[in-house]
Amino acid sequence: MGDLSARNFGLLIAYWIPGFIALAGVGMLSPPVAAWLSAEPGPSLGGFLYSTMASLAAGMTVSALRWAMIDTFHHCTGLIRPEWDDSRLTERLPALEYLVETHYRYYQFYGNSFVAMVFAYSAWRFSAVGKAVSCGLPDVGVAVLASVFLAGSRDTLRKYYCRATLLLGQQKGRRVVTNGGHHVSEEVKSTMTGIVKAERNTAMQDESKVRGTKKKQSTKQRESRVER
Repeated sequence: MGDLSARNFGLLIAYWIPGFIALAGVGMLSPPVAAWLSAEPGPSLGGFLYSTMASLAAGMTVSALRWAMIDTFHHCTGLIRPEWDDSRLTERLPALEYLVETHYRYYQFYGNSFVAMVFAYSAWRFSAVGKAVSCGLPDVGVAVLASVFLAGSRDTLRKYYCRATLLLGQQKGRRVVTNGGHHVSEEVKSTMTGIVKAERNTAMQDESKVRGTKKKQSTKQRESRVER
């Protein structure tokens, strides 16, 4: 039940909340949509169903825009997605799902909310109410909040990439490459260096164990020969 609740919470913050923000922006320009979200003269079952389904659809649309805009921005500014080793996915799937719920869902929330808020703010500015308000504190507040969302999306995506890389590793024979002069982030480089060192240490320990076992076997054989 706890795992199910965590998944529901992740989907709620990743799609429904950003979708509701975008839907509120649509309501600035569309009276029928504004009626779904209005609490006057009172909430209705039809309005609740319409707003719930519309929020989900808007959230999915916002997520696609986030993929096209925010993901591309982060990847073009040094945060490169590693090529993970999918052969380890089956045995480590629960751990990867945990990383998705604790990092990637929050990245979706920050990135999707950034796109939804920019859209809602633009719709408000084009509405009759927004046109009557002069530029000032509302614009500054939206700019600050948008910057926080963008920074939060980069931080959570970076943590997801790094920890998923530690979990799955990289595909052998493939490198993280870039084009257009972009570089791999230093944190990803240090992470991959640590993985390579750990694998080398493990191989050396295994080799020393094998040598020790062979040495013991040869010693026992010599002792048995002396006894004979």
